[in-house]
Amino acid sequence: MEPQLLHSIADGVATVVIHHPAKRNAMTADMWRALPPLLDTLAHDPAVRVLVLTGEGGTFCAGADISSLRGSTGQAQGLAVRAEEALAAFPKPTLAAVRGYCVGGGCQLAAACDLRFTDEQAAFGITPAKLGIVYAASSTRRLVSLVGPATAKYLLFSGELIDAGRALRTGLVDEVLPAGELDARVAEFARILVSRSQLTQAAAKEFADGRSDRDGYWARQAREGDDTAEGIAAFLERRPPDFTWTTSDRWAPPENAGNR
Repeated sequence: MEPQLLHSIADGVATVVIHHPAKRNAMTADMWRALPPLLDTLAHDPAVRVLVLTGEGGTFCAGADISSLRGSTGQAQGLAVRAEEALAAFPKPTLAAVRGYCVGGGCQLAAACDLRFTDEQAAFGITPAKLGIVYAASSTRRLVSLVGPATAKYLLFSGELIDAGRALRTGLVDEVLPAGELDARVAEFARILVSRSQLTQAAAKEFADGRSDRDGYWARQAREGDDTAEGIAAFLERRPPDFTWTTSDRWAPPENAGNR
């Protein structure tokens, strides 16, 4: 099978699989190009409430396919940043399920997700210093927001790998699971996210990501929507809520997402 991004949708969860096992799921130029339009399609699909990004087999992603850097490194980096920004802008909760190597462009993609769950055997690294590449400014800032400047400098200056335990301590990942338990935990947590209010999630995602120009919009959505009333009624009646507000028919990608 050619290197590609595979995807499936089941029970409200879209799963995107980085599939290039011959090169530890390294991202080719075509794979970087394919991610933004795929995300746009999934963002507008009302059947999708959560997105899980993972890699084929025992590796998440070993980074960019180095053979794709033989031409213009600037062009190759632009494709990676465009994909990263499209993933960060995805309006629904995103979760990276990481096993094995999560290196370079793979770590860039994982960092662009809202949450990162990993197994205890995973290894993380960002390696542009090994190639003499200037890591993109937006990617560097995102990394600093996750792990702080000291750990970001450690990773970027050295290109060394860190284990899952250190990744958890520094904030790079949110949960570390014993070997063999990652898939079950990701499925369980995705079900939890699917059951929650998309209104709450979408507003919280924008606020947490630092957007400050839509406070009035979200206040209006809360007033005009039914999720708050439904959530309170369901709590009082001791039943699961049936939230109806959806992101899919309201979302457009930010003007700069996918166009860098």
